[in-house]
Amino acid sequence: MPAFEYKAVDRSGRSARGKLDAANEIDLELRLRKMGLDLITTRLLRSHSPTLASGNITRQDLITFCFDLEQISRAGIPILEGLRDLRDGMENPRFREVLTSVIEDIEGGKTMSQALAAFPRVFDTVFVSLIRAGELSGTLTEVFENLGGTLKWQDELISQTRRLLVYPALVFVVVLCVMLFLLLYLVPQVTALMKTMGLTLPLQTRVLIWLSDFTATYWPVLVLLPGIVAVGINFMVRTNPRAHYLWDYAILRLPVTGIILQKIILARFANFFALMYRSGITILDAVKTSEDIVANRVIAEGLQRAGQQINAGESLPEAFANLGMFPPLVIRMLRVGESTGALDVALMNITYFYNRDVRESVDKALKLLEPMLTLILGGMLALVLFSVLTPIYDIIGKLQF
Repeated sequence: MPAFEYKAVDRSGRSARGKLDAANEIDLELRLRKMGLDLITTRLLRSHSPTLASGNITRQDLITFCFDLEQISRAGIPILEGLRDLRDGMENPRFREVLTSVIEDIEGGKTMSQALAAFPRVFDTVFVSLIRAGELSGTLTEVFENLGGTLKWQDELISQTRRLLVYPALVFVVVLCVMLFLLLYLVPQVTALMKTMGLTLPLQTRVLIWLSDFTATYWPVLVLLPGIVAVGINFMVRTNPRAHYLWDYAILRLPVTGIILQKIILARFANFFALMYRSGITILDAVKTSEDIVANRVIAEGLQRAGQQINAGESLPEAFANLGMFPPLVIRMLRVGESTGALDVALMNITYFYNRDVRESVDKALKLLEPMLTLILGGMLALVLFSVLTPIYDIIGKLQF
């Protein structure tokens, strides 16, 4: 934030000089006025430093931001004054600069949702849409409370997803390192012994020796190939819509993790859809916005078809039932909620249903993956040792004979 040197007078006419950080001269004048001073002259000491606004705005920053705004709104403090106080006490320099721009836009006549929309990387479409709905309906306090709770839930959901994916990745790395050690160190030593003995090697041992020689010769290619393939797939997914669709389809069909990832995506959708509906956003707009939330082309395409069916006159339960992605219990809850006029309650029950289902599925998957990956690792090691030890047993048998 720029720093200004100022000259001012207090109410008794005495002059005062000093230095103060402010977004601009207008902000400086407002700050001095709160201090009981009237600005006379000012001089800019240093402008905005690019490194000052560096860094990321984390989800935890947004959670704290929503909680503070909820308390400010609940206490009856004007939002603009509350934002100034938040800006002055903000530790994250990047977030402080964002709030400064938001405050300037609001002072210039924009609504809060319009000011936040200027920073889509910080405040996404759902965040801005909910703030806009809260402004129109006069329920900003409830919107801030719901947003804070949703961001906390999203943080827990990401933590659960990491638990599901990190363990298999670590086991895969361990298996890869063990196999490389066996192929590059153990097998060549045993192979040299076998060749000096002039033994006739069984098929599995010859295959293992060939694999060891291939790995020793082409190990740079084997090390670089996964990275090259990953970069290539990432490039195709980012640049080719068809490739992006096929990738999203493939990850939903993965064994064990695919169905859980689908539940996580649908849990995210149900949570935000319920939040938007309770904030006064229409069903069609909520479905349209949710297409970007799910971050999966396959499910987004299904939601697009559901929106078209709703627009054509279908009910929400029937449109979701036609997608084939939601279990019958969810469809039944939607039907009951629509028939009783308590669709918002039904949507929140669906959110609770998916939250619990995701937690249980992740726990079950972790319990299943641990023995499964242990068996895979043990099987691979047993196969290598069997291929190595079979000729050695033959040697021992001949020596005993």
